[in-house]
Amino acid sequence: MPKIHELADVKSSYIGDGTRVWQYSVILEGAKIGKDCNICAHTLVEGDVVIGDNVTLKSGVYLWDGTRVEDNVFIGPNATFTNDSMPRSKVYPEEFKSINLRFGASIGANATILPGVTIGRFAMVGAGAVVTKDVPDCAVVVGNPAKIIRYLKV
Repeated sequence: MPKIHELADVKSSYIGDGTRVWQYSVILEGAKIGKDCNICAHTLVEGDVVIGDNVTLKSGVYLWDGTRVEDNVFIGPNATFTNDSMPRSKVYPEEFKSINLRFGASIGANATILPGVTIGRFAMVGAGAVVTKDVPDCAVVVGNPAKIIRYLKV
């Protein structure tokens, strides 16, 4: 059974066993969150978001429609995700671009991930990086725009 703080606003019925949702988190109807996740305080998960098992979502993270997060992903504090490459007030695209975080990926604090990007298996995005294109499996990227500095052995 999930543990949901009394000050969280959880509308989804798809929260896995052992998942903890902390205060001031908002999870919209339709969102799917796996088991044994940690959804920290001051987070938002929109309705068309899928989060796997054993995921950590640190404070200040907002996951917008179309985001897909596989198992064992770490998302650091205040990491920013986007789903509209040409945002305008009250003007919506026909379809939001998804962001995909593959198994075991880690996103550093304050990183920005642009629409349509896939972060590969076990890849690491450094704190403050701006990711404008796909990151291969096991790559470590830093900077603005993010560039590969090495590969991890997994």
